[in-house]
Amino acid sequence: MNKIKKIFQMEQARFIIVGVLNTIIGTAAMFIAYNIFHMGYWMSSAMDYIIGSIFSYFANKYFTFQSHKKSGKEVIRFVINILICYVIAYSVAKPVIFTLMKGISFSVSLMEQISMVLGMCIFIVLNYFGQKFFVFRDSK
Repeated sequence: MNKIKKIFQMEQARFIIVGVLNTIIGTAAMFIAYNIFHMGYWMSSAMDYIIGSIFSYFANKYFTFQSHKKSGKEVIRFVINILICYVIAYSVAKPVIFTLMKGISFSVSLMEQISMVLGMCIFIVLNYFGQKFFVFRDSK
């Protein structure tokens, strides 16, 4: 039992390391798209996950979950997981922030950017469980 607990904790640490790197890369892309290229909420947040997902797939596959299996199904499951997590996270984040900040005189732009940060947080949690139990579930 202690061995299983130790492996799980190491896996979580590796996921966090990959997540930090992925967050830096993706967040930079998202806020550059939003603030410099004026791409809007959905397109800017999508840029985060398009760019970050490519890095995340390979880093989590080989480093976090140590999967060496060659599988087209795994790639398909990864894409499905990312899409589901993205849609849920960002569909929830914006209405939550706009509801919580109702009556506070912040610009729409600021509220959308705060929504993007909340969406990232929701996504991280959903994505970890999606990758662990759906994408890389039979990889070892």
